[in-house]
Amino acid sequence: MNAPEKLFFANLPDVQATPDERKLAIHQVGVRGLRYPLAMFDADGAVQHTIADIAMSVGLSPEVKGTHMSRFVEILEADRPPLTQMGFVRMLDEMLAHLEAGAGRIEFAFPWFIRKAAPVSGVSSLLDYDARIVVDKVEGQYPTLRLEIVAPVTSLCPCSKKISDYGAHNQRSHITISALLSGDMTLDELVRIAEEEASCEVFGLLKRPDEKWVTERAYDNPKFVEDLVRDIALRLMREPRIAEWTVKSENFESIHNHSAYAEISGCNV
Repeated sequence: MNAPEKLFFANLPDVQATPDERKLAIHQVGVRGLRYPLAMFDADGAVQHTIADIAMSVGLSPEVKGTHMSRFVEILEADRPPLTQMGFVRMLDEMLAHLEAGAGRIEFAFPWFIRKAAPVSGVSSLLDYDARIVVDKVEGQYPTLRLEIVAPVTSLCPCSKKISDYGAHNQRSHITISALLSGDMTLDELVRIAEEEASCEVFGLLKRPDEKWVTERAYDNPKFVEDLVRDIALRLMREPRIAEWTVKSENFESIHNHSAYAEISGCNV
């Protein structure tokens, strides 16, 4: 910024920074609905490019009238390398310093792609997952990082298999795992936990031998919605890199016009 520009801005009143007489702190104030490119490292160390819906907020002191909304966008516009988990935390620290705040949060929601090989033919294809990363800092405490994934899987009804002379009804299920981390963990690892505990995982591309395999795999591994969340919960309880967790499953029933749903939360510390 050159000298005339500095002088121009210096002469403009900063209304946001004026005192507020109501003396009420605001827990979160900021911007939502920002859509920005996001580059981050995947589990293999390669850079994946995606588009994130972003929400950014800070805590506002009771004596200050308002925050500076433009500064949130300035953080996103900063030139930075592809993000690691520590990179997300550093971005939060930058935001807090830039807005002179002691508490704040950044939420990123984005599609995440994992390349998968079909179980028999080995044909490769991408599968998309809904992912979410939240970095948060409470006044006087260390920042935290939470990962969340929504993994589509197949579930097959144990009751239907038991009572039917042949066949069993199955459905596509969405498993949501949310994990507050205490160590390094990837989105891909959470996806694998969900897929390994389902009746069967799903794939973007399958050939006929693969279709036979996934059909028989699900039939040999029937699970209620309750089974899904319990089995995943047991995996999460044994994971030392997770401090707190929630697992949810919504089964989009094939014989009803409603879903079956289950949820469990827990704390490992």
